Amino acid sequence: MGRIPVDDERFRRARALGQPQGWVVSRKQLYAVGISRWEIRGQVRMKRWQLIGDQSVCLHNGPIEPHGHRWAAVFQGGPRAMLDGATSLVASGLEHFSDERARVSVPRGARVRRNQRYNIRQTRRWSADDLAPSGIPRTRPDVAAVRAFLWAASDKQAAYLLTATVQQGLAPADAVGREALRIRRDKRRDQLFAVVGDLIGGAQSLGELDVVRELGRRGLPAPERQVLRRDERGRYYLDLSWPQWRLVVEIEGIHHTWSTRVVDDALRQNSLAIAGETVLRLPLLGLRLEPAAFYAQIEQALRASGWAVAA
Repeated sequence: MGRIPVDDERFRRARALGQPQGWVVSRKQLYAVGISRWEIRGQVRMKRWQLIGDQSVCLHNGPIEPHGHRWAAVFQGGPRAMLDGATSLVASGLEHFSDERARVSVPRGARVRRNQRYNIRQTRRWSADDLAPSGIPRTRPDVAAVRAFLWAASDKQAAYLLTATVQQGLAPADAVGREALRIRRDKRRDQLFAVVGDLIGGAQSLGELDVVRELGRRGLPAPERQVLRRDERGRYYLDLSWPQWRLVVEIEGIHHTWSTRVVDDALRQNSLAIAGETVLRLPLLGLRLEPAAFYAQIEQALRASGWAVAA
């Protein structure tokens, strides 16, 4: 490995910049410490340094470590670039996974300097709010996990990346769940919600009894559970029902978002609405993330139907 000059303060400052960055610095950083493009060219010609793309310089001529390549990918992406997806997770400490080609996200309309080594993409999902607070520019682990799931090479890899993020403590399941709710359209959206639902459910079981207990704690009347009903399509059970106030609450697991259930659920809800009953839908994911809002809606529906706290 070639050595950079040690008798020049400018080069010592360059080395200090490069050490935490896998010995990779941007041209802009080198210019800022006073090293000219001609001096960069001279160091490369003498095989002390090596160029990475047109934006980065490695301060030695040996193999570049993965951390250095990640910095080079960010520099290649430009001032608003950030590591994203699985690459961001690895940079945040994800173990037992190797992302061979660094993924970098830039906002729509940004100039993209193409480089075969790195996967630099414009994305409508880019947001400055998603940036991790410190370290190499990258998305936060909860954001990165969701995007890694959507961009994974296979369904198996997608599930692994999301699950490993939670299991290895990079992000809690509820934070990943909040980010999942931002996804409005994607071919893996239903699968994403299914895996998130499993992760959240695995952290703490939630079911009808838990909901009933919470209703009692809030001073709301106890519902009837698993009430049998019939319509022209056959019989079915209601999760929670208050016949006196014609209110029904359906607790929905992630399977209710699958296409095979959407039609049946809609027909059942419509049948109840035609009969004059109010139907509230409580997804388990929603109850995990925004419980107060959902319980407040139950109370609001009860009061609108005539229920009042006993004097």
